[in-house]
This record gives sequence, C-alpha cells and structure tokens, in this order.
Amino acid sequence: MMNITVYSTPSCPYCVKIKEWLNSEDLDYTEHNVAEDQEKAMEMIKKTGQRGVPQTIVEKDGEESVVVGFQPQKIKELVG
Repeated sequence: MMNITVYSTPSCPYCVKIKEWLNSEDLDYTEHNVAEDQEKAMEMIKKTGQRGVPQTIVEKDGEESVVVGFQPQKIKELVG
C-alpha cells in the first residue's frame, strides 16, 4: 500500500506544480494547506524538521520518505 501526502500553501508556485505533476501521473494524494491548518503545519515540521513547502511524503511498505521542494523525479523513484 502506498500513500502520498503533500503539504502546501496556495501562494506557492512549486506547490501548484507538484500537484499538477501528481495529477498528470494519475497519482492519488492527500493535500494539507499548512497556511490555513496550523495543526497540519506543526505535523509537517515535526515529521520533517522543515518549514518550507512543498513537502511530499511518500509512505510505501510502512516506510516514509520525505521530498522537499519540486522534485518529481525523486517522487517517481519512490513510487516506482
């Protein structure tokens, strides 16, 4: 089983790009708007130690991998 979570903000152009890319690849994901949801913002920081967005977490086979920024190739490798 695989889950993809994207932490983003509406004003971030790379957040828009990563979501467009995920959609173009037909990859399902859950989005959390950390500009509006403080609880999810704190969850993101706790999980990754990072404050910048986008952050994409790929959970596969019980392991989480974090991708910070717009790195579609890295995500593609993780979902492989």
